[in-house]
Amino acid sequence: MLHIVNGDFVGDKLRKGNIGGDILVWREVYPVGPVFVEMGEPIQRSTRVEYLENTMGIPADDYVTNCKSQEQILQSFHTYDEVVLWFEHDLFDQLMLSFLLHWFSKRTLGHTKLNLLCIGDYPGIDLFRGLGQLTTKQLETLSGTWQRIGQKELETGRRIWEAYASPDIERHVELLHEDTSELPYAHAALELHLSRLPSAMNGLGIVEQTILELIRHGVDTPRELFKEIGNRLSVLGMGDLEFWYRLRRMSEQPNALLEVRGSHTFPDYRKKTTPSFENCDISLTKVGMEVAAGVKDWVKVKGMNEWYGGLRLQGDLTWRWDSERKQLVRME
Repeated sequence: MLHIVNGDFVGDKLRKGNIGGDILVWREVYPVGPVFVEMGEPIQRSTRVEYLENTMGIPADDYVTNCKSQEQILQSFHTYDEVVLWFEHDLFDQLMLSFLLHWFSKRTLGHTKLNLLCIGDYPGIDLFRGLGQLTTKQLETLSGTWQRIGQKELETGRRIWEAYASPDIERHVELLHEDTSELPYAHAALELHLSRLPSAMNGLGIVEQTILELIRHGVDTPRELFKEIGNRLSVLGMGDLEFWYRLRRMSEQPNALLEVRGSHTFPDYRKKTTPSFENCDISLTKVGMEVAAGVKDWVKVKGMNEWYGGLRLQGDLTWRWDSERKQLVRME
């Protein structure tokens, strides 16, 4: 049996538990940076490699080596009687799940049985963020509760991944109106994906908007912000490196939204030391106050050059996302 999981923390616990089989930790962060329908193509991979190195400091060689290693194991799935996908409800996991279902949908499974264990809560945990919260014993209780993956699940995963990897914003929006109920957590996660896009109110996505709101309500240190963002937007499943990148971008001149006062270094993958955030605080700049109040649109003030899946947002966009009506709004 091959178990595919979303992180080393979960993988290590499964290895310690009474769960038979091999463990493949799938190391990717699909909510961040450019993705493509076929992720193994060299030209497309180089685009992603460059982005992840520039934004989060992930060395190109490390990324490529890891991709080839995990892809080699995945290609050998025929040597297993069963494959079990262990995932949870957040955007991070739902995109990883969709990618893998898309991948398997293009293969002949032969005698290998595909299974899925996907949960959004666990008894006794009020705010369930993911499988990493569970103890080895708690994870053991989930063993064998997985369900068989059939053609409908494969097809749903394929559609989600192909839409998410599309450069056409309309494909992303259309997903909300399609039936994705075979993967019951997908709809909420994809709705949150779209809420990351520039809003009709002020050009901020939900992450940046929530950061401004938290600061206005007195949360003024990087560590407190990361904790509160995790509580409020837990369905994103956003990791620390992505969060520090977003915070760093918001504090970059010109037209910064935030001012970080005191000695500090934003972490990235290459820095093994703990970031020096202990003696600094964050406040809104004048631009930040105006954007928070909806007086200014940050995309018009700052410009845009960002990837969300296959969607690249550049320059002064002609549309914004209206989260309340869940539709695109054309800018005048």
